[in-house]
Amino acid sequence: MGPSDGAGKAAGAQGKITDVAGVRVGHQQKSDGGWLSGVTVVLPPAGTVGSVDVRGGGPGTHETDALDPTTLVHTVDSVVLTGGSAYGLVTAHGVQRWCEEQSRGFAVMGGVVPIVPAAAIFDLGRGGDFGARPDAAMGYAAAAAAGAQTEGHDVGRGNVGAGTGAVIGRGKYKGGVGTASVTLEIGVVVGALAIVNALGLPFGFEPAQTGTEPNQVPASLNTTLVVVATNAVLDVAECKRTASAAHAGLARALNPSHTLADGDTVFCLATGAQELDRSTEAARQISLITLQSAAADVVRLAILDGISSARAVTTPAGEFGAYPGNVR
Repeated sequence: MGPSDGAGKAAGAQGKITDVAGVRVGHQQKSDGGWLSGVTVVLPPAGTVGSVDVRGGGPGTHETDALDPTTLVHTVDSVVLTGGSAYGLVTAHGVQRWCEEQSRGFAVMGGVVPIVPAAAIFDLGRGGDFGARPDAAMGYAAAAAAGAQTEGHDVGRGNVGAGTGAVIGRGKYKGGVGTASVTLEIGVVVGALAIVNALGLPFGFEPAQTGTEPNQVPASLNTTLVVVATNAVLDVAECKRTASAAHAGLARALNPSHTLADGDTVFCLATGAQELDRSTEAARQISLITLQSAAADVVRLAILDGISSARAVTTPAGEFGAYPGNVR
């Protein structure tokens, strides 16, 4: 059973990815002087297992190959979500430097190599300056901000961090950062954080109402990035499968999604604090199906939260309207 049919309860409007114990989030952004971009860092507790599923046909990613279940390292030290398209992936270097200073990483030859995967949205030029994009210093600052947070802290939503320059609906409306969580009766917590920068709009809102023709906006606008976190004990293959299942939430929230030009990417992090029922093979399957169903639900809620939290922004390049109404 999933959370919608009695196996759990939604955490409600205050639900957030930091309801998963040990998870912190840090944002850095600039929205003046030609800027409209930023970076968001998700910092899990040490020993967190992670994987990723990239479904978009136009991804901008860094170190995602290291999260394949067949590779050597199965833990993740941080996940970076950034603006600046491929240029913004350099923010991961700053986060890696911060992690090294904290001795977070894969131990080797008397030192550590932090495992810091990253993914980017396209927001180049939205503040008026094509060259105004996040760099390694901004990544370092976002990691430090995450590291300074307290347990269970609130998470900035809307036009912050990597969501600062995000748009939806072929550039007509603002997108942004959203987050949500669900707690299952078995004690498993599943949270998600989304950066919504999508070509499409939520189901139920007619694209024709945007007043923008499809060929007026370049295809590179289309990316939604998600981090799913859970306190469950999962191995890296189960994290991979959970990330895959969580993409269903993206498809339920936005139309269209996963197109050739999208960079849609979902990371999954498992902190390993809560055992699943693995007493029999049937129990193991039911536990995983329940968790993965919850992941899809919470991703949908996080995406809608990001859209609802966005505000209207006027830039040198034009005006992005706030999304009308509550889309929950």
